[in-house]
Amino acid sequence: MNTPATGRGTLAERILRGVGGAENVESLTHCATRLRFQLHDGAKADATALDALDGVMATVPQSGDRLQIVIGGAVARVHSEIMNLPSMTNGGTAPRKSDAEVKAEARARSRGRYLWLDNFFEYLSDSFRPLMGVLLGSSLIIAIASVLDALGIVDFRAADKSATWVFVDAMWRSVLYFLPIFVAYNAAKKLKIDPWVGAAVMAAVMTPNFTGLIDSKIPGVTTTTNETLGTTESVAHVFGLPMQLNDYGGQVFVPLLMVALLALVYKGLQRVFPESVHMVFVPFFSMLIMIPVTAFLIGPLGIWAGNGLGEGLSWLNGNAPLVFAIMIPLLYPFLVPLGLHWPLNALMLQNINTLGYDFIQGPMGAWNFACFGATAGVLLLSVRHREKEMRQTATGALAAGLFGGISEPSLYGIHLRFKRIYPRMLVGCLVGGVIVGVLGGVDTGAFAFTSLLTIPVFDPMAVYAIAITASFFTAMALVYFSDFRTPQDRARANAERDAADASGADDASAPETAAADDRELVAVGAPANAAAGSATAPAAPTSGSTEAATAGQGIELAAPVAGRVVDLDEVGDPVFASRALGEGVGIEPADGRVVAPVDGELMVVADTGHAFGIRTSDGVEVLIHVGIDTVQMQGEGFDVRVEAGRQVRTGDLLVEVDLDAVRAADHPAVTLMTVPNTAELASVEPRTGQEVAAGAPVVTVRR
Repeated sequence: MNTPATGRGTLAERILRGVGGAENVESLTHCATRLRFQLHDGAKADATALDALDGVMATVPQSGDRLQIVIGGAVARVHSEIMNLPSMTNGGTAPRKSDAEVKAEARARSRGRYLWLDNFFEYLSDSFRPLMGVLLGSSLIIAIASVLDALGIVDFRAADKSATWVFVDAMWRSVLYFLPIFVAYNAAKKLKIDPWVGAAVMAAVMTPNFTGLIDSKIPGVTTTTNETLGTTESVAHVFGLPMQLNDYGGQVFVPLLMVALLALVYKGLQRVFPESVHMVFVPFFSMLIMIPVTAFLIGPLGIWAGNGLGEGLSWLNGNAPLVFAIMIPLLYPFLVPLGLHWPLNALMLQNINTLGYDFIQGPMGAWNFACFGATAGVLLLSVRHREKEMRQTATGALAAGLFGGISEPSLYGIHLRFKRIYPRMLVGCLVGGVIVGVLGGVDTGAFAFTSLLTIPVFDPMAVYAIAITASFFTAMALVYFSDFRTPQDRARANAERDAADASGADDASAPETAAADDRELVAVGAPANAAAGSATAPAAPTSGSTEAATAGQGIELAAPVAGRVVDLDEVGDPVFASRALGEGVGIEPADGRVVAPVDGELMVVADTGHAFGIRTSDGVEVLIHVGIDTVQMQGEGFDVRVEAGRQVRTGDLLVEVDLDAVRAADHPAVTLMTVPNTAELASVEPRTGQEVAAGAPVVTVRR
């Protein structure tokens, strides 16, 4: 049985309980927005409870007992708090297992799954993900420099720039030039070998000693020119063998290929040498083997592979620019959630290094701004409908997107939770991509996160600005005017909001943790205007309203069924007990005849016959719900006698219920009656602890 994640304690403590406790954590890392757990047994994690935690945007189970928990901008703090918990002193546990057990578990995990493919993309992602901060930092430095260039303050393309602006260039080029060393370090760490060995091997072919050989007059170095391509190639003869010379600054395929082979060599050497001399001989022989292999074989191969992929996309961009410009923004919304966008990001860096510019980031901007536009639409709707939690989530996600170019908070915090958003966002992607393609494409000479601050790095800037603006406002308008919730979900959300207001809580966490059936109840109790997407509001008193009701003397709600009246705390349903659906009573039924408890209009009749919503002429809303989780019976045993929209009088028969069938299906038969708009009334006073006949007064409502 899973340990409940809900309950008392900090968010860190509840997350740890939700993943099965510290004893189930093998390792824990984090990226820009997500906690990344490697668990001993993924089945012990309670994803439903974790999703319900305030502060958790989403959970993403993966193969191999891995689990990602999306936190957002506070991920570093939450990670630190978890790691500092007493039970996590050692960063998790790793019980010793026999070789046979380990192999058997590995076979069980991979059987019938593409685990190797998942591991491949995980390798790519973890090699780049820790660099997001410095990549974003260099991106913003480029943006500032581009703004100064656009304003004519300094010409960054001039060959005679002052030392000041040459130094500014160095500030952002440092990250891109030494990126292979950073990637090698992360990749080696991912494959559980000494990351400094990976960095040292990559650094060896980036030293001034190595790069100084290129185009030099040193004996043993020859330079040839390809007349057809107009390129030069330098070859050094080292130990009598030809070695192609390349500048590996900014390359990413080379370190990825190199570390994959280095891991095999490193772990093989660990098996050869006694553990007592690992520190001396394993790094030594790893470097002695891998530096020449990288320089002679892997380096040229990585350059060739990267150039080939870049040239293939460049061909598509040159020969079918409209297709390319549409394809990129339409692919990204599906690649990013799966972490499959990193290969394209690597190609962007490769293009900048080899071509001097990149043509992928421009169309990609259409996807990012369509994503941010959809978030803006959600934000506007959350303001309109007074959804505090969603407003906070959307505000943070929109700020991270517009100023940082980071889409994960929007994706995991909002878009993947509501299926109506993606189709509308894709229209925004399509519009932006078409504009980029029709107007001739957009290039950039720098690797930049696509945010408002980096608009000046794209050329032509006007085309890029038009495309992302169209993407943003198209997605925003579509989401806002058609809503990210279905009409039924909107009614539920509005009712949840009103119930939260009634309890005085700042966040309606109880409705958010309810099961699907409990959410459905809220819609049943919501009035018709809420189902249409507007906020719930009480109807104004009509001329037929009684003087007693107007004067606040009270309206009596009758028992909808004969039986014993109990308090909502005793009904066994956490949503009703929390008063999220308003104050009221439960009745243990003596028979299956359910009648109207008050005069009014029958606003909602559930198709399954288990729930009814009535509104009186004075604007009092009454919800009658027969049984707990009886929606699962799909109407079996429920003989409905009314339809929505008709007027009913107190005592009119609503439904006849086969109570034996309800109990045989293992559902409690208690019938509940609540007032969903309790917050708008002076008081709702239940009378419990009595045996009553149907039609006897059990609740007094005062306006």
